[in-house]
Amino acid sequence: MANFDSSKWFPAATVVQWLLNYHPAGKFSLPNSVLNLNGRFAWCVMEVVGPINMIYILSTLPAQVNFSFTDLPLWNKLAAALYVIHYFNRSIMNPLFVAPSISPVRLEVFLLAFIFNWFNSSCIAGWIAGYDLTQRLGYTPLPASSTILHQCLPYIGLATFAYGMIGNIRAERTLWSLRREEAQRRASKKLDSKDGECEKNIYHKVYVIPPAKGLFRWVLYPHYALEWLEWLGFVLVGTAVYPAHAFLPAISNPGLPAPSVAPAPWLRPFAMLAEHFRLPFPGPALVFVLNNVFTMLPQARRGWRWYNTNFGKDAVAGRSAVIPGVPFL
Repeated sequence: MANFDSSKWFPAATVVQWLLNYHPAGKFSLPNSVLNLNGRFAWCVMEVVGPINMIYILSTLPAQVNFSFTDLPLWNKLAAALYVIHYFNRSIMNPLFVAPSISPVRLEVFLLAFIFNWFNSSCIAGWIAGYDLTQRLGYTPLPASSTILHQCLPYIGLATFAYGMIGNIRAERTLWSLRREEAQRRASKKLDSKDGECEKNIYHKVYVIPPAKGLFRWVLYPHYALEWLEWLGFVLVGTAVYPAHAFLPAISNPGLPAPSVAPAPWLRPFAMLAEHFRLPFPGPALVFVLNNVFTMLPQARRGWRWYNTNFGKDAVAGRSAVIPGVPFL
């Protein structure tokens, strides 16, 4: 699990995002760069690597130690399914069928996202397949049915994941619907003029500020917060993902050695909680949600400044970027 050892330090690297006002994608894409990639193609490929890699690992890794994906416990399989479902929407549905347009993505952004998704999916797939992350922490999890907490947490996580994903999709669809309406209004206005001509893609670079309704009443990026909530649910589901020796008791050493890694400082409080309650430690899931927060928070802040500059403070109406009640975030 060398990938886990690398990705757990990713939040420290995201400090650079706060220091550099540079993210050539989406609203901030560079219009005429020779390193630009088609937005739909880039978004699809850099995201779809995650579920493809996940499916590949889970279909091949267990066979190396004489069991199969079907031998995994229900919650292990369900965690894998949740990951694939999320990324099917993110890598196939959104860029290819739903988004009205996607701005060009610079090559370096594409490569960084591609590598991150490959690393992340490798960590999560290895964990789901049965790597024992608790051995390095020095404790053994209690059986899944031993306490009410053990029984309830994964169901709470499943409900949280579903709520976050549905809310995330609805918020994104709202933004895209507003962009479509504005683009069609502008196109209609051009056609009504004597020399007006419609552009080939009327949705390209058409942005609007969402009205202060629903979750947009408090923040400009509720879909970010809902995605974090979604993956927090995934972490709770992960408290029912057990290592291979727990579901293959006949195999004392199933051939999946415990990684010689220790939690990063920001993971230690969660590891201590897992040890206290004798729960499986969902390390890769926890690393993923923290990486998401540390990566998306400066991006939301950058977008908040962009909305203030392009639409004015009155239109922003005192809303935060992604955390309600915290003006600078």
